[in-house]
Amino acid sequence: MTVRTAIIGLGIMGRRMLAQMQAHDGYDPAMLWDPDPDACAQAAALAPEAAIATDASAAIAAADLVYLACPPVPRRALTLEAAAAGKALFIEKPLGVDLAASEAMVAAIEASGVPAAVNFTQAAGAALTGVARAAKDGALGDLVGVDIVVTYAAWPRAWQVGADWLRFRAEGGMTREVLSHFLFFSERILGPLSVRFAHPTYPPDPALCETHLLARLENAAGLPVSILASVGGAQPDRQELTIKGRATSRRITDFSVDAVSDGGPFTELAERPADPRATGLRAQLDALLLCLAGRPHPLATPQEALRVQRLVETMLTA
Repeated sequence: MTVRTAIIGLGIMGRRMLAQMQAHDGYDPAMLWDPDPDACAQAAALAPEAAIATDASAAIAAADLVYLACPPVPRRALTLEAAAAGKALFIEKPLGVDLAASEAMVAAIEASGVPAAVNFTQAAGAALTGVARAAKDGALGDLVGVDIVVTYAAWPRAWQVGADWLRFRAEGGMTREVLSHFLFFSERILGPLSVRFAHPTYPPDPALCETHLLARLENAAGLPVSILASVGGAQPDRQELTIKGRATSRRITDFSVDAVSDGGPFTELAERPADPRATGLRAQLDALLLCLAGRPHPLATPQEALRVQRLVETMLTA
């Protein structure tokens, strides 16, 4: 049996998920919708057998699972509609940008009883699984903290420019889009975090998103998560999350490259896959089938995503 799926939002992420669902024997991405005709045309070229719905409601009504890859603000109403209709949900992050609205949304999902997960793409991956195991079995020794370093020459990055909303303060920015992944990962290892200090920097145009962020977060035991994020300068992208232990530390580069150090240079633990993004999305889809079946799974819950949103919005308004 395949899961009849509606994909709402056919931008970069929606089309990537469409391709991965087509290649997965557990899913039938049968219904597609986006308010942009060009996005619909691109998706139809990828999946000519799928139907372009007349509107979002029609797509929701015709599916058992609704994958929401649209921007955060319209995502809330669509989530509520799908949950009320008894449809399972797979929701892109960030969960939202308005905390009160997201709290009400999560409450509605839980009240509906539908299976629901949020797509923090490291959740089912080998890196998070391996680091969590190392933390639990003592291979890291006593934990010391987490360092997060993210630097980009430009934001949005070249492959993201089609999603113009990413450059605006209202819904976009690297803190919501990228740092949220690493905050989720950090909470899985350290437990719930709170913001102790945050200093975002914004450009003169108040409509545009942050260009820099310095922050310190802590868990209940006082272990720190230190964040340095910046945009600008001639440089390659840098995306690093380091989980530090007294015996060994683990560094995750570009979301999936897992390396270990016992004080010397970091050494990668596995051969890099030919297509890391496809490998990660495949693992997410495998785990989503467990969620839909009511079985234990590693995907982010709506409550976890809400905790990450609180951290993100607290830092952005500091």
